[in-house]
Amino acid sequence: MGLALVHSRARDGVSAPAVTVEVHLAGGLPAMSIVGLPEAAVRESKDRVRAAIQCAQFEFPARRITVNLAPADLPKDGGRYDLPIALGVLAASGQVPLEALRDCEFLGELGLTGEVRAVDGSLPAALAAARDGRRIVVPFANAGEAALAANSDVRSARTLLQVCAALSGRIELPQAEPESWPPLPVPDLADVCGQAHARRALEIAAAGEHHLLLVGPPGCGKTLLASRLPGVLPALGEDERLQVAAIASVGGRGADARRWGSRPFRSPHHTASAVALAGGGSVPRPGEISLAHHGVLFLDELPEWSRNALEVLREPLESGRVTISRAARQCEFPARFQLVAAMNPCPCGWAGDPSGRCRCGIEAVRRYRSRISGPLLDRIDLQVEVPRLASSELRTGNVPGESSECVRERVVAARERQLARAGTPNARLDQAQTREACRLEPADEALLERAMDGLQLSARALHRILRVARTIADLDGSDAIRTPHLSEALGYRRFERALAA
Repeated sequence: MGLALVHSRARDGVSAPAVTVEVHLAGGLPAMSIVGLPEAAVRESKDRVRAAIQCAQFEFPARRITVNLAPADLPKDGGRYDLPIALGVLAASGQVPLEALRDCEFLGELGLTGEVRAVDGSLPAALAAARDGRRIVVPFANAGEAALAANSDVRSARTLLQVCAALSGRIELPQAEPESWPPLPVPDLADVCGQAHARRALEIAAAGEHHLLLVGPPGCGKTLLASRLPGVLPALGEDERLQVAAIASVGGRGADARRWGSRPFRSPHHTASAVALAGGGSVPRPGEISLAHHGVLFLDELPEWSRNALEVLREPLESGRVTISRAARQCEFPARFQLVAAMNPCPCGWAGDPSGRCRCGIEAVRRYRSRISGPLLDRIDLQVEVPRLASSELRTGNVPGESSECVRERVVAARERQLARAGTPNARLDQAQTREACRLEPADEALLERAMDGLQLSARALHRILRVARTIADLDGSDAIRTPHLSEALGYRRFERALAA
């Protein structure tokens, strides 16, 4: 009779809870059973483990083998437990030393030949192992991703035989190193021709982390402007980089070394479902709003999105997280993103254009705009018209505009003022912080009251206007909100009634 304990990690949202793989060998008819809430892929691992052990020239015990994945109430999925189960069987049967398993964790799916294959979520697992003071062994294909974890001891292996040789002291597994690739180029705001008003709104959105809606005819530059927002945002901090990479790691495609340190820019198609946006599945995975964490989520053709998909955004826009509930489990993913949406002013796209080419009736325009709910519009701080450029402006388009680097300097300075004052960007101020940071002069209070009555603004819209005014003042280097700052902030809500009609 033999017993072995092997440490591993599960995948639960973006966290990696510890799992102990307990392997017990007893007398009786040869059989292998796996308990501890395993899903189908985990139950099938016994066949992969048997073939891998035999191909590695070890003996598969002709005993009754019981594998327990503890804690038993945590669902287990995927092939990530193949390697620790195989090592547990070999250790319980005396073919590898038990002591070598004590301070090490293992992740990896096994091929029938004994190859150790890549799994999802290796970076969160490496971070958790480092916090617990253990070394972690991951598949060679996951080595660059797992090595992003600071202060971690990550080793990589290509085969089960290689891992067993290292446990027996015959070889040393190589230390994993982060992948080194040149970063992907970031689009520059200098490429945008004209559109001074929209560029100004983009700068305000970047400085205060505000959400932005661009309204204009086809081909006026809405997508071009949205794609430049990540380039003017402040650089990510070390913790933010790890959070972004960890979400990408559990998202199925792994963390891309070329995007390390870059803010995400997600642009799903308008046919995407609510589940694609929020995340989900029998084994919950992050959706687009979580993959855009600390970055930008761009929704083009906003009225063409389904109402269910758009309403999914309402809670994450306020809370910065999304909770996926299923019958067997519940996962929470971070979703602190900046929303940039774009839409045409009418079904044909040319309402209000000086050419007069729009032939949409008033009722058709009303139906088109009413596809966006009032509560969602209420949460978008800046609503900006992007007009079609005149031919004279297009002819001078070879003259570059202000670059992203120049704009980013002003954005960073404004963001530093906000962090020094309240410890958070203006868009995230709570009501008490808003009252403290956004005080107005009596004349400006009267102006705001008239605007609320005229535009029929909600209390949420009022607070958002004050936060935008505070950001404009920060960009201006002013300690107080002045009348021009408030007037400009009010101007960014003038489409509210028209779009909600």
